[in-house]
Amino acid sequence: MDSQLHIEYIVSSLVYGVLGFILFIFSLWIMEKLTPFSLQKKITEEANIALAIVVAAMIIALGLIYSAAIQ
Repeated sequence: MDSQLHIEYIVSSLVYGVLGFILFIFSLWIMEKLTPFSLQKKITEEANIALAIVVAAMIIALGLIYSAAIQ
C-alpha cells in the first residue's frame, strides 16, 4: 500500500512536470509569434541585452505561474 502511494506520487509529478514543460514551451512560442521581430535574432545576433533581460523575466514569471498552478 505504501509503495503504491509513492508510485502514484511519482507518476503524478512526472505528468504535471511534462504538462508544465509543454505549456512553458508553448508560451515561449506564442511570445515569439506575437512580437514583430525575432526574439532569438535580436538577442543572439544583435546582442540586445535589455531584451534578453525582459525575456528572462518573462520566463521566470511563467515558470512561477505554472509552478503555482500545478501545485
